[in-house]
Amino acid sequence: MQKMFNLFDFSQKVNYKTEILSGLTVALALVPEAIAFAMIPGFSPLTGLYAAFVMALITSIFGGRPGMISGATGAVAVIFVGLILELKNHFVDITPTQILNYVFATVIIAGILQILAGVLRLGKFIRLVPHPVMFGFVNGLAIIIFMAQFPNFYQKGTNNLLESSAFIMMLGLTLLTMLIIWGLPKLTKAVPSSLVAILVVSAIVLGFGIDTMTVADTMNAGETIKGGFPPLSIPQLPLTFETFKIIFPYAAIVAGVGLIESLLTLNIIDEITDTRGNGNKECIAQGSANILSGFLSGMGGCAMIGQSLINTSAGARARLSGITAAVMLLVFIMFGSSLIEKLPMAALVGLMFMVAIGTFEWASFKTFKKMPNSDVVVMVLVTLITAITHNLAIAVLFGVILSALAYAWENAKRIRARKYIDDNGVKHYEIFGPLFFGSTTAFTEKFDIQNDPTEVIIDFAESRIADMSGIEAVNKLTERYAKLNKKVHLKHLSSDCIDLLKNAEAIIDVNIMEDPTYKVAVDMK
Repeated sequence: MQKMFNLFDFSQKVNYKTEILSGLTVALALVPEAIAFAMIPGFSPLTGLYAAFVMALITSIFGGRPGMISGATGAVAVIFVGLILELKNHFVDITPTQILNYVFATVIIAGILQILAGVLRLGKFIRLVPHPVMFGFVNGLAIIIFMAQFPNFYQKGTNNLLESSAFIMMLGLTLLTMLIIWGLPKLTKAVPSSLVAILVVSAIVLGFGIDTMTVADTMNAGETIKGGFPPLSIPQLPLTFETFKIIFPYAAIVAGVGLIESLLTLNIIDEITDTRGNGNKECIAQGSANILSGFLSGMGGCAMIGQSLINTSAGARARLSGITAAVMLLVFIMFGSSLIEKLPMAALVGLMFMVAIGTFEWASFKTFKKMPNSDVVVMVLVTLITAITHNLAIAVLFGVILSALAYAWENAKRIRARKYIDDNGVKHYEIFGPLFFGSTTAFTEKFDIQNDPTEVIIDFAESRIADMSGIEAVNKLTERYAKLNKKVHLKHLSSDCIDLLKNAEAIIDVNIMEDPTYKVAVDMK
């Protein structure tokens, strides 16, 4: 029996220096993002940092994709904004502590749902996401990452740009960071260029006493990233149906958004590393991490494509990098907060700009003239919906539905019929293409019921009845022939079509006369 949790592949060659240095880089980049995402629903920075630590550690150890990084994410944080608004509508005098109890309970239930998805092996359904939707998802996410850095060029809490000298300094340090990340790999790949860029720019700022925005400046007055080990937080809530009714819809959304983003990120890292992860294992790991996050004062989260790309671009391919990132993040929280708070935001902004540039599928522009128009429309719409709404689940679901409809439309146009009358005066209709809900109208239009002879054969050797709409179309067609006392034979039905028709006999009257001399083409294989 295959192990569900094969923690470490000891046959895998691990570059310990690359893994540890890459993990350190990821940890540094996780800090401002976790703080920013925690602030979206109004949580303290530690709520986001604790979630980032727990999510990164558990998924790195138990996840289905070595090298992929999870943490607190904006996609999940946005959902809590809606939960908090609903809580305030239900309970006028609700306190921030009570709100956190509901949030932690929501994260725990979401984790349970994600584990169920893994146990039921639903991770495979991510394969239903078409390539244009993947392109749109990645491009939209790249735009989100890029645009999310712009507030660092504005005065805090206003729509006014930084003063000219501060703006120029911020821009210059950001460009220097990007230049180092781009140029250093051309000289040497001994150390991650992202880490070198952060250290060099930080050394310049601290060494010359440059007055520029730091991590501490992104936090509200009195807030700090200093803390201890994540404290235990058992949600204190009334165990009533009313409580469940409030929490469950948001828990289901958190679970869905988390799995969609995680599994899509897994697919993307699979392509980059030319390896294959385990989607169902990742579902269970994400769920376990969210449950533990809810019990350890964290806001939950999912896979992070930006951090995962930082990690893989640095050469990390094993679980050690994610574990290192999580452990170093906890070290920063417990012992290195004063140092981390002094890091210049320009270095981290430059890093995220390069991540956005690397994330964007520039090759998608080349496909505009090569892809079908429907695929181009799907890709552009998913990109726009992702970038505008920041709701990755809705964007992906919309793209899948639109792609499915486009596919159905294309297949509906492909049904054809070749007609001839044999020496015995029997008219034959040879059907080509699938018979399903989208093609039933075109199918019925192929038949000349009034002028056909008394015996008709419909040959499905090159066709397939796919659904109830196809059955109903055949039923109505045979009924119309029967009213004119004409006999219809269905020829070369595959065994699954025959089973489908038999199962439908209790629902509709399928008027079919199958000639026993005909062999079913599929059954002869």
